[in-house]
Amino acid sequence: MTERRREIVRMEIAHAAVRLFTANGVSGTTGDDIAHALGLSTRTLWRYFPTKESCVRPLLTEGLDLVAGHLRACPADTPLLEYLDQERFFDGDAPLVEDSVMDLIRMTRTEPGLMAVWLEVHHAAESVFADIIAARSGDPADGMSVRVQAAMLNAALRLAAEEQARHPSGSPGAPPGGVGALVRAALTTAVRGLPTFGHGPDA
Repeated sequence: MTERRREIVRMEIAHAAVRLFTANGVSGTTGDDIAHALGLSTRTLWRYFPTKESCVRPLLTEGLDLVAGHLRACPADTPLLEYLDQERFFDGDAPLVEDSVMDLIRMTRTEPGLMAVWLEVHHAAESVFADIIAARSGDPADGMSVRVQAAMLNAALRLAAEEQARHPSGSPGAPPGGVGALVRAALTTAVRGLPTFGHGPDA
């Protein structure tokens, strides 16, 4: 099986898992249920993911992978917020468009197994962000300043997503502009401590 096909199957499993978790709860869903929904054997399912909760991991990494790609592409002489504005990154709900992602993040508040996956995803992303910042600044990725900058960036993205999950679009208390506006507000705060990405005009 090609790597591309494996990624497609992993995403199909993730979508099936979140549908079942939303409908039946995490405790009311088994690995057998997820496998059956896709016509897979349970043995095949466990080849892709070690636990039923970890089946949703691909959905939770999508937004972070998108941000990492933009960080890598940001020109050295362009402030991060300015570059993301140019790329229309903050328009509407662009950074995290799938309702299923918001459903998952909302469930992490009451489902310890999903919260563990959510935090693990962000822990892994923090190391990626540190590598990107280090390459840009010339400082070591394991240095304190780079690790703090990566942690701030990571926390800003996580808190923006969690805030959007608490107040879905169209619900009372939902912030205007959707998740894009929330991510922009969070990153505006974070880049004040990210000298390697500059401040931009509105920071």
